[in-house]
Amino acid sequence: MKSKSILITGCSSGIGLDSAKTLLARGYQVFATARKQADVDKLTAQGLQAIRLDLGELSSIEQALAQVLEVTGGTLDYLFNNGAYGQPGAVEDLTTDVLRQQFEANVFGWHELTIQVLKIMRAQGHGRIVQNSSVLGFVCMPYRGAYNASKFAIEGLTDTLRLELKNTNIQISILQPGPIDTHFRQNALQAFKQNIDWQHSIHSNNYQKQIDRLASTEPASGFTLQASAVTRCLIHALESKRPKIRYRITFPTKLFAILKRLLPNRWLDVLLNKG
Repeated sequence: MKSKSILITGCSSGIGLDSAKTLLARGYQVFATARKQADVDKLTAQGLQAIRLDLGELSSIEQALAQVLEVTGGTLDYLFNNGAYGQPGAVEDLTTDVLRQQFEANVFGWHELTIQVLKIMRAQGHGRIVQNSSVLGFVCMPYRGAYNASKFAIEGLTDTLRLELKNTNIQISILQPGPIDTHFRQNALQAFKQNIDWQHSIHSNNYQKQIDRLASTEPASGFTLQASAVTRCLIHALESKRPKIRYRITFPTKLFAILKRLLPNRWLDVLLNKG
């Protein structure tokens, strides 16, 4: 029986790497992608079919998908949109170009890959797409505006797409992780130092707290889970006869989903400002 094929973005570490290795061991035909060639080489050394895919480059998306289809004979069963990064910084300190870069990687690249994959899935008559969103896709925290906005956009696009796919055999699910033990904070700190003139900002005092948080090697919270927690939900979204629309992962995600429904906005603001 032919193995189910899946394309996964953002596999250099964390959630993408764990899901790729787990699904490979589970018998899937996994295509693991990463933005940097050095990471692609590392993935290959770990026994994965690795392809370079930069979500910020249209040509890279097209070439990567063409490579996948050449191997599979023109089909693709699953897509896991996972590759993303967080751009910290107060909204008033985000230049439009920096915000655009965040959306290129976290939204526009996902959208381009998704609409290209949908053509394949419609032609073959089936498929599943899983979007790795975040708790910050439905609640906001200070100094995370760019990332918040990108995940809110993914949530809106995905909900709309789900409605439009109603009469097809293509299903789409959203994962909403909270704190997960990955390299996310280290990458965010690099983006912060590169793109935010924090020393001259009105927020400079608060920024030092953010720098300390991002530089810490300790878990983000006592509720931090390993990447495998996300992979377990991914497997359910891929294999269940009736996958969930949303998978809320970690206690903070589940808690804030409840609080967002129950609390007045101003009360919720007080809690989120402590984040």
